[in-house]
Parts: sequence; C-alpha cells; structure tokens
Amino acid sequence: MSTVPVYRWRLAPDGLATRRQLRALGLRPGGQDVAAQVERPRRRREPLVAYLYRVEQAKPVRPMTPAKWAALAKANAARRICPECRRDAGYVIPLTLGMCTPCAFPEEQHAA
Repeated sequence: MSTVPVYRWRLAPDGLATRRQLRALGLRPGGQDVAAQVERPRRRREPLVAYLYRVEQAKPVRPMTPAKWAALAKANAARRICPECRRDAGYVIPLTLGMCTPCAFPEEQHAA
C-alpha cells in the first residue's frame, strides 16, 4: 500500500481537486485512486481530511436519464409522506421526529 502526499489546508498544488470541486466543474473522479489528501487542523480534535483527485484524469459526470429522474422524484415524494397519518406533509419529514409535526406534537394543535 502506497502512501499519498498530505498537504495543509489551502496549500495543495493546482491540478488537484476534491469531489465537490470536481462536481462543480461537471466532473467525477472516474475510478482513479486518491492522488493526495489535505488536512485542516482543529483544536483538541482530529484534523478534517479531504481526498484530492487529479483534474486531468477526471471524467465528465454521467447525464441523468429519465428513469433516474423518475426514481429521484419518487424517493423525494416518499420522504414527505408521514408514516403515522399517511398524508403528504408538504415538507421533508425530519428524521429526528420520524413523523409530521402535527402527529409528533398533537397537544399543540388544541392549545392554539
């Protein structure tokens, strides 16, 4: 196993980018190995680490097909359905509640 170069925050050379930076350019890593990593120091905790990829080896992002758009729309719609009352909440149900706010806090409806 080979080691990758480690750079300090904001000191990585040109030609390397994180996944988010590649995505902003319309690119993806495309199966290439990690070229380097950048570390951002933090007080009293482990440093934040981001992996860097070579921009010249990156490939274009695959376009969304109609089937992928449909699957994404179906998944987002499912996140809006309350498992308790089975109604569309009109917003994405928070994972912390697990249900729409009227079902999670029924006493607050009657107090108003």
